[in-house]
Amino acid sequence: MRPLRSLLFVPGHRENWVDKAVASGVDGLILDLEDSVPSHLKAEGRAAASRSITRLAESGDRPAVYVRLNSLDTGLTGDDIEAVAIPGLDGFVLPKTFGPDDIVRFDALVTHFEARNGVEAGTIEFICSLETAEAYENCEKIAVASPRVATLFAGTARDADVSRSIGFQFTPGGQETLYLRSRALLAARAHGLEFPLVGVWQDLADPEGARTFAIQNRELGFRGQVLIHPSHVAVANEVFSPSKFEVDFYAGMITAFEEAEAAGAAAVLYEGMHIDYAHIKTAREVLEYSRLLDNNRSDSQAGLAGVN
Repeated sequence: MRPLRSLLFVPGHRENWVDKAVASGVDGLILDLEDSVPSHLKAEGRAAASRSITRLAESGDRPAVYVRLNSLDTGLTGDDIEAVAIPGLDGFVLPKTFGPDDIVRFDALVTHFEARNGVEAGTIEFICSLETAEAYENCEKIAVASPRVATLFAGTARDADVSRSIGFQFTPGGQETLYLRSRALLAARAHGLEFPLVGVWQDLADPEGARTFAIQNRELGFRGQVLIHPSHVAVANEVFSPSKFEVDFYAGMITAFEEAEAAGAAAVLYEGMHIDYAHIKTAREVLEYSRLLDNNRSDSQAGLAGVN
């Protein structure tokens, strides 16, 4: 899975919104076939999403492209997957899961339609959305339920499925979901899923709240955020990227340590702090992640030119 600092929902049937979403600089798109598509437009949404996937794939480098499916209990999931499990799709966002058995069912359907639609076996990955009490209870098992599971998405939206299932009352400070987010984050990282996601911030009239929400979640350890509006893309991309200060700080740390190491020491005082090999591992990881994001940004800019 590529790192996704920002992942923006686009209603699947709103085909003309896709280019606007790409132009926002987002790292990934979620073409939604679930809650944002009216019941009588589901077939139209599938067809439009399929066309968008193909068009973006033909443009070359582009944002990652995912599709949020309708849940298993709707009876629509197979039709969704048949229509959009096509070359150019990165993966599916799995809604309203309850436990590992749901992931296995999704996997079986995707395996079938990958073969039917000429997609290389096993290439379509899963972002597992935690939107129920059961999903949070079973998130450790969900994380390992299929090789397709690329990450967990800790859903904490106000007045949505997750708040109804668990019963919490949303507050901007987020204390009511701190345990949920922390548990999802730990489950992801403990099982090798490096890019855990969180979201969403719904108050479009409170940009400072959106920034604070993103900062809080980066401090916890999340690598990116699922978004519902393009106005939040720049904030998410900024917050979930190492800042220039961080890059300079850790580069200086490595330089100071290597000089000390060359002189025969395995520890050094840097900016008033004791630094040893453990800290240098962290510093190198931050710089490598920054380089990875820079490479992805270069690829996205090339893709943006192709789309436009």
